[in-house]
Amino acid sequence: MNGARCALLAIVLLFPMRAWAWGCKGHETIALIAEKHLTPHARAIADQILRDSPIDPSLPRYCKNTGLDAFTDSSTWADDYRSQRPKTGDWHFIDIPRGAAQGEIEKYCRSDDCVTSAIRDQMGLLRTADSPKQRADALRFIIHLVGDLHQPLHTTTNNDRGGNCVPLSFFGQSPQLTNAQNETYAPNLHSIWDFGILERMTDGETVAQFAEELDREFRGRMAPWQQEGIRLDDWAWESHEAAERTAYGDLPRKIPIETPRAGDSCAGDNHIGTRMLSLHERVAGDYQNAAASVIREQLAKASVRLAMILNSIWR
Repeated sequence: MNGARCALLAIVLLFPMRAWAWGCKGHETIALIAEKHLTPHARAIADQILRDSPIDPSLPRYCKNTGLDAFTDSSTWADDYRSQRPKTGDWHFIDIPRGAAQGEIEKYCRSDDCVTSAIRDQMGLLRTADSPKQRADALRFIIHLVGDLHQPLHTTTNNDRGGNCVPLSFFGQSPQLTNAQNETYAPNLHSIWDFGILERMTDGETVAQFAEELDREFRGRMAPWQQEGIRLDDWAWESHEAAERTAYGDLPRKIPIETPRAGDSCAGDNHIGTRMLSLHERVAGDYQNAAASVIREQLAKASVRLAMILNSIWR
């Protein structure tokens, strides 16, 4: 990685704005690939909806990539919008405990606020809302949340807030305390899956180049994914299993499954953040290689499934 990119990545990992699944490049990649798989009819409707009610220009935007079309630019809007509607923060994940047996997913959806229920609700609004703003916001939420659903650590917890409470050394960058009261550190397991690994493995590539690369790589597998139909709960379990198998399973120091307990910070569950720090997790090339194959596939699946959802709404 070049020096400027390394410095930027270090800043993001140590001082994350919030838990941004896939970061800017990942979400924008999903949207770019999805656009290629929209029917002409669905693409025209999506474009019209976003033209009728564009993103409020006064909303502070974290991702600064310019020159994006409205559909791709919308892919990161939901993270920015949380500053105006904090309650939508719960829409970005579902806390399925490690070790849970696959079954009904609703019991892990707190007050019906989780990523699977939010996608269903926004699909309904996109079909029925009369307000141009409601329709545009629903579309923007769907574009983003389908991506979140495919980030394995947005569907998994070990009383560790989806890996946010698992400090680790990432290519020699040691974890540093970011909040003493909450016992949070960075880098951590969640942050490297959100954007740390993705940024390293795509260094030197633009979003458009990476999207084209992934689309070519997975083109032959997309038809079977489409034939499976829209199965949000199954996608959540699939993502959860990837977390168990790779995100946690390939860590050099194995982390035991915790007895599920409620908690709102890394100071909970008998100071889990501090306990995980004592494991001295260190990850580098071998772990990144294992994670990269999962990340690439999950991004591709999110792309084609997003297109499938929108094509089904606008037949």
